[in-house]
Amino acid sequence: MAQNMKAIKQRIKSVENTKQITKAMELVASSKLKKATDRIIKARPFFEILKEALDDIAKNNKDFTSPFCTHNKDLGVCHIVIAGDRGLAGGYNNNLFKTVDFKENDIIFPIGKKAIEFFEHKKANIYTDVYNVTEDISVSDCHTIGKELSKAYLDKKFGAIKIYYTKFVNVLTQVPQTDDILPIIYDGEEKNQKQSLIIYEPSYETVFEMIVPQYISGIVYGASKESLASELSARRNAMQSANKNADEMINTLNLSYNRARQAAITQEITEIVAGAQN
Repeated sequence: MAQNMKAIKQRIKSVENTKQITKAMELVASSKLKKATDRIIKARPFFEILKEALDDIAKNNKDFTSPFCTHNKDLGVCHIVIAGDRGLAGGYNNNLFKTVDFKENDIIFPIGKKAIEFFEHKKANIYTDVYNVTEDISVSDCHTIGKELSKAYLDKKFGAIKIYYTKFVNVLTQVPQTDDILPIIYDGEEKNQKQSLIIYEPSYETVFEMIVPQYISGIVYGASKESLASELSARRNAMQSANKNADEMINTLNLSYNRARQAAITQEITEIVAGAQN
C-alpha cells in the first residue's frame, strides 16, 4: 500500500512539472499573439492597394497583355507553403499539409521549419530551405521572394504559383487557406469598354510587371503574419487544453492518493484493534 501511495505521489509531481511547462508556453503564446494580430492589420492595406492597381490595369485596358496573365499548363506549379516553426500546436501543421496537392514536376517553396521537414520527408522538389523560421520573415525577405519567383515565372521554371497558409479568423478559429497568385486571371469578368482614367507611364505593361513582384511579396508577407498569428493561437489553445487536462489528472490522482492513504490508516487501525483484543 505504501509503495502504491509513493507511485501516485511521484505521478502527481510529474504532472505538476509538465503543467508548469505548458502554462509557460501558453503565456508566451498569448503575449506574442497581440503583436502578431497587430501586424496582420497593418499588412492588409498594402496588399489591397497593390491588388486594386493590378485590377485597374488588367480590367480597364482592352489592349493590355502580360506574361503574368498567361497560364502555361505544360509547366509545373510552384507551391508556397507557410507552416509553423515548432510543434505542440494541436493539428495546426497537419491540417495545412493536407491541403497541399502537388505533382511530381511541381516545386515546393517551404517557409517554416515544419514545412521544410515535411516536404524533405516527402522527397519533393524544394526551391529553397533558407526561410526556416516563419516568425523571422521580414518585409525585405518577402521582397526578395517576390523578385525571385516573378523572375522564375517569366523564365518558365513553372506555370503557376499558389500559396498555402492558415488564415487567422479569431483566437479560437484558424482555417487553412489556398490562394492562386499567378497567373492573374479574371474568370467571368469582361474587360471594361472604357479606358482607365489613370495614366500609367511609361506603359500599362511596364507598370504592371513592376507591381507584380511587389504584389507577390505583399501576399507572402501578409500570409506569413496570418500563419504566425494562427500558430500562436493554436499553440495557446493546445496548451490551455493541456493545462485543463493536467488539472483534471491531478485531481483524480489526489483522490486516488487520499483513498489509498485512508485505506492504509484503516488497515493500521484494524491491526491495532485486533492486537489489543488478543
